[in-house]
Amino acid sequence: MRQILGLLVALSLLSCGGQTARQQGGSDSIVFRYATLPSITTYDGYTVVTLANPWKEGKALHTYVLVPRESPLPVHLPKGTVIRTPLQKAVVFTTVHSALLMTFGCQDRIAGVADLKYIKIPWIHDQVEKGMIADCGDGMSPVVEKIIDLHPDAILLSPFENSGGYGKLEDIDIPLVECAEYMEVSPLARAEWMRFYGLLFGCEAKADSLFAVVEANYQALRQRAQTAGKGRSVMIDKQVGSVWYVPGGRSTIGQMVKDAGGRYPWASDDHSGSLSLPFESVLEKAGDAEVWLFRYDSDQPMTRRQLLAEKEGYDQFAAFQTGEVYGCNVARSLFYEESPFRPDWLLGDFIHLIHPELQQTDSLKYYHQLEP
Repeated sequence: MRQILGLLVALSLLSCGGQTARQQGGSDSIVFRYATLPSITTYDGYTVVTLANPWKEGKALHTYVLVPRESPLPVHLPKGTVIRTPLQKAVVFTTVHSALLMTFGCQDRIAGVADLKYIKIPWIHDQVEKGMIADCGDGMSPVVEKIIDLHPDAILLSPFENSGGYGKLEDIDIPLVECAEYMEVSPLARAEWMRFYGLLFGCEAKADSLFAVVEANYQALRQRAQTAGKGRSVMIDKQVGSVWYVPGGRSTIGQMVKDAGGRYPWASDDHSGSLSLPFESVLEKAGDAEVWLFRYDSDQPMTRRQLLAEKEGYDQFAAFQTGEVYGCNVARSLFYEESPFRPDWLLGDFIHLIHPELQQTDSLKYYHQLEP
């Protein structure tokens, strides 16, 4: 496996790291192997990044024109939001992108954050307490005046379908970088967006190298799972309020279960997001699933007794009866911070649980079996 992994890393470094394709008119296109939404073309003096709209086929979500900070602004630029790169100061609205910037070694570029209560990175909280990073309030209604005072080069935030725009943020003449990687339909496609963010922060080589490692690890794990054949059937997440949000068959989680060799009741579903289902529908379709994986947020590890107290009907599921219930406590792990750009780590957990016969020596990173 070490030899295979080493070969895959080498091949990925050759195929991903700074890969470009020459086009007509003196431009180069940065080729993405998995991501479908971004397209990047470099010209003499600037780079054009076009993000396809994931909700409107054939339409652009946003076009950015990246111009090196030390260069004079070209006279004739195409239409788009001009961003001077590399970014020196950014306001970041999401925990996952904060974590990625720390991975790049660019944590000193984070000038402000929004939705601090959802950011589980101790260093960020420490810097906010010291006044080194500004708390810009709620992501849906940020303190715009505080953002203006920071004079950031850009604001990183996540777009949503039919959100109605970004309100006052659209009027303050600060570029909005719409981080739509969560709309990609495969784990590697989502992770490959790190190459775009590396371009923004002047970390192209580091981002390309990191993605090459992620790709190689993921593909090696996937091959191992495929060699083992079909694994156990899997049920994902649990009821929230009156609804059970089940990952669609074409979602990144649905794809990951497939790559791990798991049998997923909604594998044939063509939704890339989640399905909103009543409890009875989930019980009918997944009641005999052999292993149950879900996420929760708590100061303490959850037990099966506590899980049953949430919903009396949970004891009707086969996995509950056999004790094959595994929870990921997002309050005590960096699941949301790490897994979008390190899907190889999460896939390792999935394979561990879907193929217990492989007797992997690696321990689980995110999921842990619930005690009685």
